[in-house]
Amino acid sequence: MNESARVAVVGAGAVGLTIAFDLAERGARVTLFERDAPGGGSTGRAAGICYDAYAEDIDAAVAGSAMDRFRSLSGEGGFAFHETPYVFLAREGDDAAAAALEESVERMRVHDRAVSLVGADELGDRFPIRTDDVLLAGVAENAGWADPAAYVDLFVEQCESAGVAFRVGDAVTLRTDPPGVAVDDVVTARFDAVVVAAGVHSRRLLADAGHPIALKPYRAQALVAYCDYRGPTVYDATDESYLRPHPGGVLAGDGVEPVEPDPDDWDPTADDWFVADALDGVRHRTGIDGFDEAGEAAAEADQPDSAWAGLCGATPDRNPLVGAVAEGVYVAAGWHGHGFMWAPAIGERLAEAVLGDGQERIPAAFDPRRFDGDEEFAVVEGMTLDGD
Repeated sequence: MNESARVAVVGAGAVGLTIAFDLAERGARVTLFERDAPGGGSTGRAAGICYDAYAEDIDAAVAGSAMDRFRSLSGEGGFAFHETPYVFLAREGDDAAAAALEESVERMRVHDRAVSLVGADELGDRFPIRTDDVLLAGVAENAGWADPAAYVDLFVEQCESAGVAFRVGDAVTLRTDPPGVAVDDVVTARFDAVVVAAGVHSRRLLADAGHPIALKPYRAQALVAYCDYRGPTVYDATDESYLRPHPGGVLAGDGVEPVEPDPDDWDPTADDWFVADALDGVRHRTGIDGFDEAGEAAAEADQPDSAWAGLCGATPDRNPLVGAVAEGVYVAAGWHGHGFMWAPAIGERLAEAVLGDGQERIPAAFDPRRFDGDEEFAVVEGMTLDGD
């Protein structure tokens, strides 16, 4: 496909925006379709945690290149990448998690990840967090966090500067022979290629076009606890919860529901049980007894800016679906909550594949055609001990 190809991108989250920009930068004429506001879906509810501490070589490589690009973008517009170590720990009494942690760190080191094993005392000496219940911890140095909304704002601006045409507010359907996009079943334009990066809605769009993919949505939750926290990002493998620094204090999450909701009819507000558990978890790990009263009240009242739920996409093997599903039709979905973290790397790789000069840069393990699309599988959350 030549560089002046006409390409439609469906979905203006972090992944779709990055793909659209990278295509346009390579000379493609890009139209970006989004039924809501850019970043209004899963990206707007993402935690923004970034790290390359993976036990699998493919994951480590993709995450590492994404981290490099996050750093190169930091300082442009209002976007900033905040360097913050990533701590993953197992609690006392959880020998299985500690053994898995130790094995994972060994594998991470094989892939040259800057990760170390530490005990409770050393962890407590380095970071202002509670460690008296820690059996073993890993510390990944190449990590940080960023505000997904700021990333969206930056890439909307960059897409506009690169000549990307935005079609916002229209729900679309796909045409695949030849590639095209329709609004209200009326074909608006034919394209040389169509890229579907619509999060969990990618499944319906592609299935309706005759190309089912193995993708299921699941619901995850997060909140902001307003306090003075200046520690690392922490993933508690025993409790299956996480927290990271936030401008207002701490962003904390878990609340994963391993069941399949209706992606067009689900509850975006946080559950009461999650809010209570998450606030208790933040108190426990940070040692902060009291939060800002207004902030805590907002979280407990499930205010959208302080406590929320979002949808993530799961696949049978926990690898994403990236690449061609048919001639001229591509997908980028199934992130298990890692879509924002990997967006800078996936955008570049998929843009090159669409234009015909970089298919080999997309790992074969991500090929969406490895599944038939009708597989039965259990939903497994993405943030686990080793991230593979």
